[in-house]
Amino acid sequence: MAVNDSVDAAGWLAKQIESGDRDLLPSMMKTMAETLMSAEADGLCGAGYGTRSSEWTNRRNGYRTREWDTRAGTVELSVPKLRQGLR
Repeated sequence: MAVNDSVDAAGWLAKQIESGDRDLLPSMMKTMAETLMSAEADGLCGAGYGTRSSEWTNRRNGYRTREWDTRAGTVELSVPKLRQGLR
């Protein structure tokens, strides 16, 4: 039997709100920003994370951490690093 890897976003959010976590907004901002950066890196590389493609234009090369100052507080992001010209 296959495992369903989708998340019930509404249920997760309701649980977080009920817990009264003060770091909910920064956590959500971090998740959204890192997801968008990862999608952009996938597009620039020509292949998704962990996949191989004969049409690579560049490759992922780990992450670097950067602090992002927002009104909700400072969020530490993991920014994907890319390398060009490797095969």
